[in-house]
Amino acid sequence: MDFAGLILAGGEGTRWGGPKAWAKLPNGRTFLEVCAETLRGAGARPIMATLPPGASNPGLHALVTVTLPEPGLDMFASLVIGLGRLMEHPDWRIVTILPVDHPLVSPSTVTDLANATARAAIPSFNGKHGHPVCLERSVVENIVDGTLTGPTLREVLRSVDAVDVAVDDPGVTTNCNTPEALATALENLR
Repeated sequence: MDFAGLILAGGEGTRWGGPKAWAKLPNGRTFLEVCAETLRGAGARPIMATLPPGASNPGLHALVTVTLPEPGLDMFASLVIGLGRLMEHPDWRIVTILPVDHPLVSPSTVTDLANATARAAIPSFNGKHGHPVCLERSVVENIVDGTLTGPTLREVLRSVDAVDVAVDDPGVTTNCNTPEALATALENLR
């Protein structure tokens, strides 16, 4: 399978108390580490992550980091920067975009999305949309060149008629954007 992965981890994490890339699961592993392993376990190559300005490279195996040029960029601006760097790599046809605050997604979900035959794919669990999403390279090209301008990824997905992919993975709808949300999610997954 020729697909890439992009982890959106460039936010300031104000609700968490710091960048969520460095937030930790109870086992001590960072959200960024777990998201990279999820993408790698599904077969994504290359894997990139946007990081906040001034962040140091975490030194994770096979992870290319893209430090954002300034703080306070919205998610779509971060997405455009990450996808722009990813376009420098010619050997992929689909990218899986995983926000770092979704560290509970399984590799099999990523594989299911990457195998969808569509310009874009969105996972749904019990009828609710979630993350990550997959985009074909042609959609990425249009985002990077400004043809598809958002202002959010949701609008892009609507404009390219993204398909829903039903998955049996509550991690896709589990947004761990606060310590309390993570604690609730882990309790619900027991």
